Amino acid sequence: MFQSIRARRAPPQAAPGQANVRDQAGAARETAPDRFEQVVPWYHAQVLEALDTQTAASLGTAELEAWIASVLHRIETSPDAPPIGGDHARLATRLVDEMRGLGPIGPLLRDPDVSDIMVNGLDSVYVERHGRLAKVDVNFRDVDHLTHIAQRIAQNAGRRVDELSPMCDARLDDGSRVNIIAPPLAIDGAAISIRRFRTGGFTVDELARGGAMHPSMATLLEVAAKARLNLVVSGGTGSGKTTLLNALSGFIGAEERVVTLEDAAELSLRQPHVVRLETRPPSAEGVGEIPMRDLLKNALRMRPDRIIVGEVRGPEALDALQAMNTGHPGSMFTIHANNPRDTLSRLEYLVMMESGEMPLSAIRNQVVSAVDMIVHASRFRDGSRRVVAIADVVGLEGNVPVLEELWSYDSANRLFRSSGSRPSFIDRVEEMGLGGELRSGLGRPGATIGKQP
Repeated sequence: MFQSIRARRAPPQAAPGQANVRDQAGAARETAPDRFEQVVPWYHAQVLEALDTQTAASLGTAELEAWIASVLHRIETSPDAPPIGGDHARLATRLVDEMRGLGPIGPLLRDPDVSDIMVNGLDSVYVERHGRLAKVDVNFRDVDHLTHIAQRIAQNAGRRVDELSPMCDARLDDGSRVNIIAPPLAIDGAAISIRRFRTGGFTVDELARGGAMHPSMATLLEVAAKARLNLVVSGGTGSGKTTLLNALSGFIGAEERVVTLEDAAELSLRQPHVVRLETRPPSAEGVGEIPMRDLLKNALRMRPDRIIVGEVRGPEALDALQAMNTGHPGSMFTIHANNPRDTLSRLEYLVMMESGEMPLSAIRNQVVSAVDMIVHASRFRDGSRRVVAIADVVGLEGNVPVLEELWSYDSANRLFRSSGSRPSFIDRVEEMGLGGELRSGLGRPGATIGKQP
């Protein structure tokens, strides 16, 4: 809108001798990335004319880039060819992105510092680096260009994006999670959100060293996972729930059979005996959908020692709790919630929506008997992510769930605090020979530990 308003205004008349100064200033404002992107469409068209599609299809990415770079040397000699300053390798990589990859956002995916990519429209692209959002100088030529990239992402993942199916969750080849919402739902062109996948993930010790938790909290979580407590990781969007869940899975024994269930596979377990399952959306005809609940019911028939659900957000909550209560201790899942107590309320709500007439007292009994510990994560304004609470689900007092906070984070003083409370699961842990480690992970009563840098 502001651009159209500026276009309607008549520019002021330049004084004699000032026109060249204005032209030079305008040329200075045109950055190198701008000029580079301007020549991409012209060279893309020329390369496509010279391209043998069968030969190109048989080449790997590196081989195709080398072939295109050699073609660019010849094309650049054309009288009407815009100059590229000898940067043939970079332009070849960019053209491969146009032909096979994600177009102008391809370089962002190769930047190791970028954790999230958000495309809001033709010339509105943001990235998150080290927890902070910033707009980047990346744009699409037109709506068709943006739509084509969005459709290519969906097609490569076996999904579709069009007017009949304008929403899509998918996964890139490197494991990154992608969400696409296209017109007519997205008014300014397709919106693309990419959550980058970190190969190998973080360990709990690495998270502790990075300030996400105190080392004693890491010890407590290790004990909980090894003792096969049922864990729920809660938090808001972008708080690091999946990262934390993946880290906790590192304490699962190599001899255990683990089944993971996700809408878009992100977990990267290191154990040898892992079965990874992923939900399936409906086809173009509206059939063939496999929701999380059906996947979970099937997982129970696969003789799992543990079940890990990427996120519980619907009717599968009841099945997940029942799995925890019926012979699958040590299971884990994530859920969106504001704090540990809200986590229990949200689970009650999800079960209530599915179970219909089940009394609230029965639902609460199911929840507190299934969940042993809640680990709550938060994202702070500076972009950092921390475990702000570890709570023991003690049981019911009357009809009210009782939580005992074992660790908390004091954001005002930037301190982790231990309550030193005796957890309800201490006997189970001691039976497994982990009592000493548990006491180390609980800290001293009332202790204030671990001031953050």
